[in-house]
Amino acid sequence: MTRPLHINVNILNAGVFGGSWRFPGTDGRASYTIEHYTRIAKKAEAAKLDAVFLADGPVLEPLVRHRPGNNLEPTTVLARIAARTERIGLIGTLSSSYNDPIELARRVGDLDYLSGGRVGWNVVTTAGAAAARNFGRTGEPEHAQRYRRAAEFTHQVIAQWADRRTFVSPQGRPVVVQAGGSSDGRRLASRVGEVIFSADQDIDHARAFRDEIRAGALEFGRRPQDVVVLPGLSTVLGSTEEEARRRRETLDEILPDAYARQRLAGQLGFSLEGLPDDEPIPRELLVEPDRAGGSQTFYRVVKAIIDKENPTLGRLLRKLSGGGGHRIVVGTPEQVADDIQLWFQEGAADGFNVMPDVLPSGFDDFVDHVIPELRRRGLFRHEYDDTTLRGHLGLETPGRPRPSRGSAVPEAAR
Repeated sequence: MTRPLHINVNILNAGVFGGSWRFPGTDGRASYTIEHYTRIAKKAEAAKLDAVFLADGPVLEPLVRHRPGNNLEPTTVLARIAARTERIGLIGTLSSSYNDPIELARRVGDLDYLSGGRVGWNVVTTAGAAAARNFGRTGEPEHAQRYRRAAEFTHQVIAQWADRRTFVSPQGRPVVVQAGGSSDGRRLASRVGEVIFSADQDIDHARAFRDEIRAGALEFGRRPQDVVVLPGLSTVLGSTEEEARRRRETLDEILPDAYARQRLAGQLGFSLEGLPDDEPIPRELLVEPDRAGGSQTFYRVVKAIIDKENPTLGRLLRKLSGGGGHRIVVGTPEQVADDIQLWFQEGAADGFNVMPDVLPSGFDDFVDHVIPELRRRGLFRHEYDDTTLRGHLGLETPGRPRPSRGSAVPEAAR
């Protein structure tokens, strides 16, 4: 392997699909227990994955009546996972909009030290009125303002880590992960992001996105190869194509319609009430992505699907399956491995943030069948060759170059 393939698993409650908690044989309440997370993390470590990834938003989930919510605070869960594992990386999502940078730097930095240098911080700007209300605000900050705060916030956190003189992690400081496909998000990613969690449906667009981020990093005095781009990838596996297709059909059938509609409405920024399932969304309701007020990343993905396919609302809801817009691959382990190999070798991705359809069964299938297939093709590691998250990702330790990677990260990238 001249260029390593990186794979994380996103432990997203019962699975990325909106109806995953209703899938036969699945405990819909398992995501409220710590064993759910530690079991998956230990299996991920046994498979030598780079990291586990926890999504989060600082808000009481408004759609909880239709689906279990993500209401366990990430660093709390990751601390328990750290105690139950030895090598697997630990990435948690923490908002720059509704946290204090000094407190966050200490909380995440301490966890990084105690875990032996395995932590990454996924920087997000939190969109949505529900989060704003949760913090006593009458409205959410506008998009550009959120990203201005995120840039300053992130630099404050990194500066706090750079100034630590005690409890210093073996990897120097936590890895900075960034997720944002808007123009503001791409600039922030180029400036400070070491791992970029992206959403893309099209291989050519994904390759252009990766090239843009790496070129942007160079403009900020950073080495392009020190940025790892990991698109989200939802997987639906079967031992045959027919079995995988039937599994996907079941997931579509058990998707709560009210959840899917509210989720899509939140992404588009307008209500879907009264719109029929058998007609496309009226074009006059859609604005250009840079004018969208919520998550521009997922707005772009959904709008691109509408522009390309002009689906009926019902078809669009099924295509997204309540999962938010990440690409879904349905097929046998060999077919999923084919897809991963294509995107990787074509330069569209450095790896993937894998989001199984159902947890834990979909992840079990991925580890038991896709990972061995990737190894047979010489694409994925058999053993860890480092103990830190930076080591797994091939990133340098700030202030200390990795022997095989050349010079230290420039000051602008720290």
